[in-house]
Amino acid sequence: MLTRSSRWMIATSVLGLLFVAGCTPKNDESSDTDTSGTVTPADGGTATVESRGTIGFSALTLKNPFFKIIADSMTEAGKANGFEVLVNDAERDVNEQSKHIDNYIAQGVAAIVLNPADRIAIGPAIRKANEAGIPVFTCDLQCASEDAKVDGHIGTDNYQGGRLAGDAMIEALGDAGGEVLVLHFKQANSCVLRVQGFSEVLAEYNKDRESGKITIVSELEGGGLRDEGFKAASDALQAHQNLRGIFAINDPSALGAWTALKQAEKLDQVTIIGFDGQLEGKQAILEGKIYADPIQFPKQMGVVSVQNIVKYLDGDDYEKVELIPTAIYKKADAEKDPDLQKSPTPTAAPGEAGEEAVKNRNLQITGVVRISPRPPSGRRRSRGEHWQGVTRCGIDFGLPHGDGTANFDGRFGGSLHQASRCCECAASISRFPVSTR
Repeated sequence: MLTRSSRWMIATSVLGLLFVAGCTPKNDESSDTDTSGTVTPADGGTATVESRGTIGFSALTLKNPFFKIIADSMTEAGKANGFEVLVNDAERDVNEQSKHIDNYIAQGVAAIVLNPADRIAIGPAIRKANEAGIPVFTCDLQCASEDAKVDGHIGTDNYQGGRLAGDAMIEALGDAGGEVLVLHFKQANSCVLRVQGFSEVLAEYNKDRESGKITIVSELEGGGLRDEGFKAASDALQAHQNLRGIFAINDPSALGAWTALKQAEKLDQVTIIGFDGQLEGKQAILEGKIYADPIQFPKQMGVVSVQNIVKYLDGDDYEKVELIPTAIYKKADAEKDPDLQKSPTPTAAPGEAGEEAVKNRNLQITGVVRISPRPPSGRRRSRGEHWQGVTRCGIDFGLPHGDGTANFDGRFGGSLHQASRCCECAASISRFPVSTR
């Protein structure tokens, strides 16, 4: 893991990996969802966009681009409907998220949207918004606090998705069965439901079997992040030498588990089932690293959140709780996925940085770059702002890191070249072009 003392000396710019979310060709969000989120009047006319105030959105963590996609689609839909969307990163900390809600109340926002950082502990903060008369909506993750009033929820049918994951594990392991690890994130209600559905399917499968049972031998906190998934899977492989399957509650923790399997030389022994359908996860399915994902649709969540806020403020009826079914996604789906056809070259995975990666310069990865002291095209920004980009050579910069993202300081120049040396893998990297978007 890179530390401050071992940061690269960057000549022009560097890109780090992020978790990347995706969608499926079976339910293409771009085709079945109006990403503007504009609510059309009943008479069929065009809504006049006028300022309607501010929506405060406290995301669970923007290090996971699943939530960044929700934020971006919500911002776009909000703008189309006359709202400014204020996005804040709770960094998985319910106390930080509670501060966001306090700030939203002080600013007098029109509505609040949350991915609850803790399904129960967020209750008192939501009650403050209730008392202030500000409607609260949840997105993806639900609030389970009985005393808190939530005016609407849009998310995934996580229980159904967990059952699909269980079916996929049964299919992957076959009649031989075996021991299975679950990489959990228990503070999120969505993950609790995923694991519940997964566990029930396995229990049903095992009920009348005398041999070939699939047994969950351990549930460990994977944090929903790549580095924590890597650590948890590594520990489990030490404790359970005969492990045959891993169910990870999202793609980042699944990819962290894959790195652990690679280091333990057990890629042929253990099968991974993930969840989400992020672009990086879909690429891993194409490459055979992950067997299958029940996939989600984050763009739709952001858009419907805004649509529900508009309907609430206008006094119109709307679905108070809407759960979007997941769809199973396997290699056959990846092979015909248009998202992957746009990026046909392999995505570098954690732990693959090194001399081989440097030699193979036809890979492609996406991520963020922390730029200093100026952004591309002369655009103004504050120090530490992140810009998304992609490297054409696709070198993996040594994930997993402590926060799952490699952030480096650099300067964007006209040529956008870089010269550096990776302190972690001792790989020399010099003068390959990068581009920003």
